[in-house]
Amino acid sequence: MELRQLYYFMEVAKREHVTAAATSLHVAQSAVSRQIANLESELGVQLFIREGRNVKLTQVGHIFMDHAETAITEIERARQAVYEFLNPDTGTIRIGFPNSLAAKTLPTVISAFRKEHPSVGFQLRQGSVQDLTDAVSKGEIDIAFVSPVPKNRTDVDGHIFFTEKLLALLPISHPLADYPMLRLGQLKNEPFVLFRSGYALHQLVTSACQQVGFKPRIAFEGEDIDTIKGLVAAGLGVSLLPEITLSEQLPGETVKIELSEPNVTRTVGVIIPKGRELAPSERKFFEFLTHFYEVLNRFGQ
Repeated sequence: MELRQLYYFMEVAKREHVTAAATSLHVAQSAVSRQIANLESELGVQLFIREGRNVKLTQVGHIFMDHAETAITEIERARQAVYEFLNPDTGTIRIGFPNSLAAKTLPTVISAFRKEHPSVGFQLRQGSVQDLTDAVSKGEIDIAFVSPVPKNRTDVDGHIFFTEKLLALLPISHPLADYPMLRLGQLKNEPFVLFRSGYALHQLVTSACQQVGFKPRIAFEGEDIDTIKGLVAAGLGVSLLPEITLSEQLPGETVKIELSEPNVTRTVGVIIPKGRELAPSERKFFEFLTHFYEVLNRFGQ
């Protein structure tokens, strides 16, 4: 089995069309067809079936693809590791992050790191905590900022950098907008604007509401901090958002208020793979983050 066969196989599987795969690979269609046929002959199974001009993976083709993806990912990581061993101050770090850390946390640390290591590049991927944790586990990304930091995963190591409060965000015209502090129970009859189900912040807010005896009435769900802020500013509901997302860019028609009961917090940190060594550039970035937040916590964020 040749590595070239795996690359050809993956491209055909992705595009479901031999000609399109050949065009993407910059090779002749006959070369792709021949290598796929050789691969099927060696395996003794049919990997594709034809559907008109397109092709589809067979059941065993799907099984083979799962393993082929893992093999190619590891081969690419091996190439990158060798290159970075020879060139430790270069490389590309694949980093994931949730929307709630996109505006301030991520740009701040990357900017500080690039001042010391200007030749290191970044590939950024945004997603939910669950998506990012799975991506780190599978080797699709190297490091992910997450909040909250998972505790019970056996495939990743979590490192907490700091803990922050969630604050209430209300329209400035709201009857409670002038209060210096609020109890969460005071918002039990309000419509809520939250991240959609499946996001960690959704679960955190709904759990806090249930803790004080009510189920939040969700009027709107979204996937973007600025959209949620905008809906609150328009008077369409209230929300609970992390303090770091409200330290800047607070819409003029809203007010943030600290909660006295309960004290709703979340952990913020990163996850790295367990049982897989980080490449030199990745290790440098992780060590930089650890030192960066140690200093920040020592002198106050």
